[in-house]
Amino acid sequence: MMTDNLFEPAKAGRAGEDIALQIQAAILSGNIKPGEKLPSERELQNLFKTGRGVVREALQVLKHKGLVEILKGSKGGAYVKNLEVISVSESFALFLRQNHTDPMQIIEFRESLDYVITDLSIAKGTKKEKELLIEKTDLLTEAVKTNGQTLESLAELDRELNILFAQMTKNPIFEWIMRAIQLGFSSMDNALYEDAEYRSYVVKNWQHTAREIAASDPIKAKSYISYHYMILREKVSRIQAENNK
Repeated sequence: MMTDNLFEPAKAGRAGEDIALQIQAAILSGNIKPGEKLPSERELQNLFKTGRGVVREALQVLKHKGLVEILKGSKGGAYVKNLEVISVSESFALFLRQNHTDPMQIIEFRESLDYVITDLSIAKGTKKEKELLIEKTDLLTEAVKTNGQTLESLAELDRELNILFAQMTKNPIFEWIMRAIQLGFSSMDNALYEDAEYRSYVVKNWQHTAREIAASDPIKAKSYISYHYMILREKVSRIQAENNK
């Protein structure tokens, strides 16, 4: 990795921020690739014409952004991380939880999102993906009927369906957002699945929706989605009312 021409001396007054931004730009542009080791602290000091403390400050900023990981030992140093869908989604999910996002706001967003995903999954999803969506809905149906299934395992199957649904758009941004919402809403999912009637309703609705997507009928698919969110709002409202007693 040649870094001599990538960086310039850090700007006085905000050297740590400037170093972090320069390294970040090199990573995002692909000049420094995932898995590659950054120059040592001493080398970075020489490249940026600054002190060790400022370099360490910049590396910590990059670490908190998830761009690098800092290892110790004989193979220690700062290595560029490969930003994965799951890690990005987990960060957003934690943000939703930490800010106590109202479930009703998440539901409102999810409903709008699902309408867009429906159109794209019909247009871009492959025949194999559409068949797999139906297979997974049937798997969820059988799981609901099987004794001994935990609420978490049922909710996880539902989350897998939603993620596959988003993946069919061929747009990774939908998948990132869907994963984040699924993770951020997981505790509510478990509470919802405690209701046997709701569990039965969800699997039937999924079966209808998946089959209409496979049949390339967005109007019918969206009608099932709309009905699902009407039921979901009613159920979540009851849970919130019980929790507030």
